[in-house]
Amino acid sequence: MPIAFNRGMEPTLTDTVEDMRYRQLGSSDLQVSEISLGSWMTYGGAIPREQAEACVAKAFEVGINFIDTANVYSGGGAEEFLGEVLAGRRRDSYVLATKLYFPMTDTDRGLSRPQVFKQIDASLARLRTDHVDLYQCHRYDWETPLEETMEALTEVVRLGKARYLGFSEWPVEKIAEALELPGVERFVSSQPQYSMIWRGPERDVIPFCAEHGISQIVWSPLGQGVLTGKYAPGSPPPADSRMSSERMSYFMDRFRDDALLRRVRELRPIADELGITMAQLALAWVLREPNVASAIIGATRPEQVADNAAASGIELDEETLERIDEVLAESVVYAGAAS
Repeated sequence: MPIAFNRGMEPTLTDTVEDMRYRQLGSSDLQVSEISLGSWMTYGGAIPREQAEACVAKAFEVGINFIDTANVYSGGGAEEFLGEVLAGRRRDSYVLATKLYFPMTDTDRGLSRPQVFKQIDASLARLRTDHVDLYQCHRYDWETPLEETMEALTEVVRLGKARYLGFSEWPVEKIAEALELPGVERFVSSQPQYSMIWRGPERDVIPFCAEHGISQIVWSPLGQGVLTGKYAPGSPPPADSRMSSERMSYFMDRFRDDALLRRVRELRPIADELGITMAQLALAWVLREPNVASAIIGATRPEQVADNAAASGIELDEETLERIDEVLAESVVYAGAAS
């Protein structure tokens, strides 16, 4: 039987901080947990506050030290929530990342110099901190010269408002251009969509970043929940799921495919043989890639946080990886950056 993990025991919901592993984030000096806590579509109003607070508390309990958010999540509400809930914790006990680019108002959007300075100050105020550890460009801004963006971000770092810089879903040619600019801070992280069924970054972003000291912080490693096996082919999605949400319909349409859902169901015996959950199998799969520093989860219940965190340290052998590829072969997407 394939060996799934190397901790000498199966991961359980009672796993503690000692089980969490950490990886260096690119060329920075940040050590981030292999599983990170995200806040898109979850915190700042999407779920009850008490529930959200319980998720954050559980994250710290199981050793998650990396928290990812963005100014646009819940219209600033996610940052405000995190600022409040993290206020009682030592600032050096966690790594905090946020982003800018998407519209905050009719006129506030993009990566221009004025927006970089306006949005970092607004984010810091909501987060109740004097700096973020990682400041990320949420997408590439085709309307602003790259030099203007990078020079402004460099000033933010040198003013001490951010320690390091990252980006999300940038085309590889623009990553390369940014690295070639003289006198600016270098990126240390990339945040792409990446999962068993969405493998676009393998084409060029991961190889390029691996050569240039840039790590991946991957979002949607569970395929928006599809890879947990909770969606049944031929059946309506659960009422409280993302697939049933009108707000998420534009994003989930690509996963509304019975053939895909049937293939995902075929992964369950693989997970069962290894004594792990479907979610842990999917997370371990993205973490098999050395260039991935952390996988972002979007948990709405503390039990999900614990289950996902237990994926840290699970190592899938070649036989298991080959079986996964055989099952999903017809459903894997190698598209470029997500829109």
